[in-house]
Amino acid sequence: MPPLIVVMGVSGSGKTTVGEALAARIGASFADGDAFHSEANVAKMRRGEALTDADRWPWLDAIGAHLGRAEGGAVVACSALRRAYRDRITAAAGAPVFFLHLDGDYDLIAARMAARRGHYMPPSLLRSQFDALEPVQPDENAVVVGISGPPDAVLDAALAALEARSP
Repeated sequence: MPPLIVVMGVSGSGKTTVGEALAARIGASFADGDAFHSEANVAKMRRGEALTDADRWPWLDAIGAHLGRAEGGAVVACSALRRAYRDRITAAAGAPVFFLHLDGDYDLIAARMAARRGHYMPPSLLRSQFDALEPVQPDENAVVVGISGPPDAVLDAALAALEARSP
């Protein structure tokens, strides 16, 4: 079965950068989870308001459905901060989904967010993302990769983790 992978983590952790490179390396399609948000969700985040679970459920269902329709494997960048969100994506996909958690400390990610331009997610919401984050558990189909190194090193670590988890 082609791999279905969600590159997860808080905003600014490098999900899109790593996800695009990972998809290219394994020959899978790539989609940014932000593209699945409703206009109302984007507007809410632009105003600096955190999303509620009611806001997130349709978004997570759309991501899971996208993964479930993918042929040849797919990688999606999506925060998937809580276990319930990861479970919801997997249920909507109707197939096993592998979660690659890009992990870094608050100061590193805050500095990255301050340097990026053109993203609707304001740095002011970063604390709420860390507060909501539920680390992946041993019973989840997931691995954690640190992001303190350059993107190529993070990608190499992600590929090694995926290979180690493959049957």
